[in-house]
Amino acid sequence: MKPGTTRAACVALLRRDLTLIWRRRGDALNPLLFSIIVVALFPFALGPEQATLARIAAGTIFVALLLASLLSLDMLFRSDLEDGSLEQLVLSPHPLSLLLACKIAIHWLTTTLPLIVIAPLLAQMLYLPDTVLPVLLIALALATPLLSLIGSVCVALTVGMRRSGMLLTLLVLPLIVPALIFGAGACNAAQAGLPFTAPLLWLGAWLVLALVLAPLAAAAALKISLT
Repeated sequence: MKPGTTRAACVALLRRDLTLIWRRRGDALNPLLFSIIVVALFPFALGPEQATLARIAAGTIFVALLLASLLSLDMLFRSDLEDGSLEQLVLSPHPLSLLLACKIAIHWLTTTLPLIVIAPLLAQMLYLPDTVLPVLLIALALATPLLSLIGSVCVALTVGMRRSGMLLTLLVLPLIVPALIFGAGACNAAQAGLPFTAPLLWLGAWLVLALVLAPLAAAAALKISLT
């Protein structure tokens, strides 16, 4: 690989972020523990009735996983801002949107993908029918990248502010409600024996649109925040 190329810069950025996350791997466990605790509390609050828990299982898992992903969203650019590397990314001759896309991909792989891996365990805790589990996993695989992509734009807008966690939450939550509605709706439709492909197709279309536009919007927002 030729040094100085955009590909080399992306590979170096991916390697650096993975190394930093491995050194702080204890922090990466916080979203996992949060989601497990949230799901485990519902049987205590609603009772152990299997029918009741199965009816709310999909929505509960979706809310728990999206909120768990939101916990780590504020740190997407925060550490880079503190050590000065974020300004170096902005000043880099390589496309800023492509570099930010690499950071967003790392955030999803290290924070949200483990949540999807433990989703079957959470589904067993709430007695989700086995026939609905594949639909749940597909819906999560489509909805969770949306949180990282949309959240990156909001993080880029607030990265220069101190204690921006509450503002970030207020910005992101209204934008991910449609993903929650379509994802949980697809699972509820599958559980009721109704067609469920339409909500998944809407999620897929929204994801494709976000993959194209979100890195560009995050790059523009980041330049505004740092100037």
